[in-house]
Amino acid sequence: MTTSQVINPATEKVVATFESADVAATDAAIERAHRAAPGWRDMAPGDRARLLRRFAEAVDADLENLARLEVANAGHTIGNARWEAGNVRDVLHYSAGLPERLLGSQIPVAGGIDITFHEPLGVVGIIVPWNFPMPIAAWGFGPALAAGNTVVLKPAELTPLTALRLGELALAAGLPEHVFQVVSGRGSVVGQRFVTHPAVRKVVFTGSTEVGKQIMAGCAEQVKRVTLELGGKSANIVFADADLDKAAATAPYAVFDNAGQDCCARSRILVQRSVFDRFLELLEPAVRGVRVGDPADEATEMGPLISAAHRERVAGFLEPSTKVAFTGTRPEGPGFWFPPTVVLPAGPTDRVLTEEVFGPVVAVLPFTDEADAIRIANDSEYGLSGSIWTSDVGRALRVTRAVEAGNLSVNSHSSVRYWTPFGGFKQSGLGRELGPDAARAFTETKNVFIATDQ
Repeated sequence: MTTSQVINPATEKVVATFESADVAATDAAIERAHRAAPGWRDMAPGDRARLLRRFAEAVDADLENLARLEVANAGHTIGNARWEAGNVRDVLHYSAGLPERLLGSQIPVAGGIDITFHEPLGVVGIIVPWNFPMPIAAWGFGPALAAGNTVVLKPAELTPLTALRLGELALAAGLPEHVFQVVSGRGSVVGQRFVTHPAVRKVVFTGSTEVGKQIMAGCAEQVKRVTLELGGKSANIVFADADLDKAAATAPYAVFDNAGQDCCARSRILVQRSVFDRFLELLEPAVRGVRVGDPADEATEMGPLISAAHRERVAGFLEPSTKVAFTGTRPEGPGFWFPPTVVLPAGPTDRVLTEEVFGPVVAVLPFTDEADAIRIANDSEYGLSGSIWTSDVGRALRVTRAVEAGNLSVNSHSSVRYWTPFGGFKQSGLGRELGPDAARAFTETKNVFIATDQ
């Protein structure tokens, strides 16, 4: 095994070192999960639920520690990190209600009885990104465990600390050994082995569309199940009849939260032409007012980018010809800081409009009418999230039905609730996470006919 360093993105200091698993270590973890699968699968649903509730309670008791780890490891603001740890707890509590509710069906047939069962897949490999290390992990392992699968979780190389701690908490809560394992390492090693190892029957991946396509192609060799949550280029559509003050005041937080490192970021703001100038006037003080700084400070609203390399990538979207309307502030000194930035694109082919920046850069552009707004919003290979601002209920319904995205909000920017489905259209992903049917995504439906005619 090799050793990797964990860097605090706000200070550029090393906060931890960890061992990166090689293929042999990954195979060993998968084999342990494979051996543990029958016992976990056959455990009474109520007992499995009880252990998941204990896991949730262990997370809740460790919430502040988990949050502080995420501040140091990922540069998340302390407020966000506490919410994220709380989300893990809540997903586990919600998942604990699923084992006893994986209901099959009794289907009327002639000559007998027909019933269905939801059988667990076996071993599930979960590959987690660096932008939201805790909640995205839980969105996978919570329902997977609830459905009776064993899990091997691979955190991102840059942000392994909270995942490793969750692995410890699972054991402390009483989950049987090897039912939930965390294996840190490179995606090209650990993640790729999830794809190629025949005992892994499903891969859950959150990350770039480019890598997601490679995983999907690799899993096809074994007809392996996948859930993919990939990139986004979401639109925030503001109509002239909207509450402009509220739309402008909230817009920065819809794209600059987590320093824009969010696949749901509303990184395209579409504003009806008749109120375009007024909206920009209202947006500027809101952007300049975003408090960027030490993520451990309770008052901070935006922290640093994850790494120097990522900061360089984000900066590359601001070319000499890019028209910057205005920017917010950023600290001086160490840290991978980037200011909140608003740009006015020159045309529909600008990279800042077509590619996922994954940083605190938002493009604002005008539209003429409802049809034009829908056309621009859908002019993307992505379709993950978005917002519509209007006081017209009929328009809100028409536009939400017409926009090609999996998660939309009206007069708000909410995208993810653990009790509602989450996932994307087009190249933003495949499958759905969270919600009442989350556990079923980790099962196969088995149909059984019992003859009664003698």
